[in-house]
Amino acid sequence: MTEITRIFDIPKYQLEKFNLNKALVTKYNGEWVSISSQEYFNQANTISRGLLRLGVNQNDKIAVISSTNRTEWSVLDIGVLQIGAQNVPIYPTIAKEDYEYILNHSESTYCFVSDIEVLEKINAIKGKTKLKGVYSFDVISGENNWKEVLKLGEDENNQNEVEIRKTNVKPQDLATIIYTSGTTGKPKGVMLSHNNLISNILDSEKRVPFEYGKSKALSFLPICHVFERMILYLYQYCGVEIHFAESIDKMSDNLKEVKPNVMTAVPRLYEKVYDKIVEKGAELTGIKRALFFWAIDLGLKYEPYGKNGLWYELQLKLARKLIFSKWKEGLGGNLDLMVSGSAALQPRLTRTFAAAEMPIMEGYGLTETSPVISVNDMRNGGFRIGTVGRIIDNVEVKIAEDGEILVKGPNVMLGYYKDPEKTAEVMTDGYFHTGDIGEVSNDGFLKITDRKKEMFKTSGGKYVAPALIENELKQSHFIEQIMVIGEGEKMPAALIQPDFHFIRHWIEKKGIDIKSDNESIVSSQIIKDRIQKEINKTNKKFGNWEQVKKFELTADVWSINDGHLTPTLKMKRKVIKEIYKDLIEKIYRP
Repeated sequence: MTEITRIFDIPKYQLEKFNLNKALVTKYNGEWVSISSQEYFNQANTISRGLLRLGVNQNDKIAVISSTNRTEWSVLDIGVLQIGAQNVPIYPTIAKEDYEYILNHSESTYCFVSDIEVLEKINAIKGKTKLKGVYSFDVISGENNWKEVLKLGEDENNQNEVEIRKTNVKPQDLATIIYTSGTTGKPKGVMLSHNNLISNILDSEKRVPFEYGKSKALSFLPICHVFERMILYLYQYCGVEIHFAESIDKMSDNLKEVKPNVMTAVPRLYEKVYDKIVEKGAELTGIKRALFFWAIDLGLKYEPYGKNGLWYELQLKLARKLIFSKWKEGLGGNLDLMVSGSAALQPRLTRTFAAAEMPIMEGYGLTETSPVISVNDMRNGGFRIGTVGRIIDNVEVKIAEDGEILVKGPNVMLGYYKDPEKTAEVMTDGYFHTGDIGEVSNDGFLKITDRKKEMFKTSGGKYVAPALIENELKQSHFIEQIMVIGEGEKMPAALIQPDFHFIRHWIEKKGIDIKSDNESIVSSQIIKDRIQKEINKTNKKFGNWEQVKKFELTADVWSINDGHLTPTLKMKRKVIKEIYKDLIEKIYRP
């Protein structure tokens, strides 16, 4: 059996151990099309041969920009890595100026794109880069297609050169540069070696209960994000059939078609799934509606391992049969496990989905740590609500005096590309400074309490941890996004983007005379009073100095395209403050 020490060892290992008929599956023109483990392995070699004929050298950088996850991405990834070149994935949603910066900073020689939208952005800046060629996965008239590279590689005469290149790639060699979207400044290029990722795959595998060679996964988180990328390698290692979702909009349809056993997402997507379920429940009437909300109330009290006692477990059994089974059916019927990362998961989601027998295993990690540091696991008492699980094997976590989480292990990055100064800033004696504040319980569970950089002091000298307050308030159906502010001011306040979809539904149901456009909603005193009620309820959980005393509503929907959010849906705090500086002035200097 192939020993796995480099990323491109995984497809060969899968072929030897599982030999799947459907290793990678993508939907083209309304039809699911699969390739087997053998075809995956063969196509990766074909791409390698084609790239060699294009003149790709060891340590050349190949950029990949795809609007959706798809088979071509994985084939190209392996093809690039096994000739000693590096894959530079780029978020599809960033501005063309950011494309230009990353392509130039990484000195990428070739670029592969998914579709015409991305291609047009690349063509606009191509002349200002060192790109020798651009290839698309979709067939676009008059443009190079990736199948031309496959065609170049059909002749197997240079396979021996591919094998030599493979042999020359060492586990400690650079595999990829991932540019973090960042909430401030220019993106940093995180350098990850083959060993960084492989160690993380092998150490995370012990926490994920797959049926090896039989499980199915649905993949839709951007593959350019290290979380989904590592998970895809992990799926391949465990013989999991990978289906690539068409888009987030079609996720619901794809879940029903694929009927996966596992999927990964960021908390914002789980929130949307939950809210949609609750919205449908609110449309029910009579006994059906009463039963639905009884089940939800029960779910919100969920504790693992029967801690709530026999009477609760009996009620839960009934709720699962009558209500929660329909939730599961709506998500394909076979979803036994969901994984969450990238941001804090609201406890109400953890509890309710676990009650519905679709537990969300929350984990924690960063691009710089390949990414997993810790993760929950239902087995062996390894699941605790409100934590990000126990730390994985071979990773060491230390809490600094100021509460910052420091991490050491084979998963910690090689450094930031071309930036030794920034690398030195985040490393001390082999420990990576995560920038997160947290604590480890006596039995090894890690809990994140805030972002070090996001904590602020009021003018009274009191520290405020905004993420804690934001996560509590985001549990309200009326609030889509919230940012707590107040650095150097006398009190905390908040900028809030209401959940316009829910509020429109609420207005209609209550028969309230408010126009349904965003401007009318945010200027309505009725809506302001209702949101104040939500804030008053949450404020009771915090000290007087932490309580949100004032807020302003925004009519804009905070989005990636308008610059409010990073591609992983985290708030760009500095940008949001700049966009709404007038509202902030209104709060503090009316």
